[in-house]
Amino acid sequence: MPLLPRLQLFEFLDQSWLPEPLRRGEVDYLRVVLDRMRPYDSVAPQLAELLRTAGTDRVVDLCSGAGGPWRTLLPALQAVHGRAEVVLTDLHPTPAQDLPPGAHYRDTPVDVTRIPEELTGVRTLFEGLHHFPPEQARALFEDAAARGVPFAAFELTQRSLPYLLGQLLLVGPLVWGFTPLIRPLRWWRLALTYLVPILPLLILWDGVVSSLRTYAPEDLEKLTTGLGGDGYRWSSGVHRVQGMAITYLIGQPGRPG
Repeated sequence: MPLLPRLQLFEFLDQSWLPEPLRRGEVDYLRVVLDRMRPYDSVAPQLAELLRTAGTDRVVDLCSGAGGPWRTLLPALQAVHGRAEVVLTDLHPTPAQDLPPGAHYRDTPVDVTRIPEELTGVRTLFEGLHHFPPEQARALFEDAAARGVPFAAFELTQRSLPYLLGQLLLVGPLVWGFTPLIRPLRWWRLALTYLVPILPLLILWDGVVSSLRTYAPEDLEKLTTGLGGDGYRWSSGVHRVQGMAITYLIGQPGRPG
């Protein structure tokens, strides 16, 4: 299917000035959708293999928001790699709720372009890669390759006309349907969803823009070309599960010997 042109447009969630109730409202909605749909549980075997080949039990998750998919993904990962743990990080840390054993949220900001040396482990990025323009995305990949750190990025959004049309039709009803499931149930969340529907419009805008910013496998192949020194290798593609398409990018060092 032909791709739409990639556009690096404006997302509200990227802005430091976004009022906290709106930021919280959007990340809480995304959290409850991931918790209920559990699309990323299916990538646990891939992550377990990265941990095994890297000789580590730690995942360092970037752009974690309110915890990303880890409430369900970490137990799935521990089922195939029992000692797995995850450190959650974000440029705008959001206290995560009900994290499973083995998950820890770093409460100081982490900029993915300057990842602290002490944060060692397999790096992951869920629903975050599209936030970075090509030069920043390539710098993120280059840093992982230069340090010999395994890297895995996953995205559910697609840069196609049918996907965008689906968002325009479904995001509003989905926000209205999922909001009563978010806990704690706050009056401001209900008011900004049903009385003055700012949150549905905000989430719709950011969702459409996210799709238009999404990297397809062919884009990722171009961005990682030449970043394979010392045996570091990249692979990208689309993994399909439960009717959803997950675009992935995996980077890993060459095997010793």
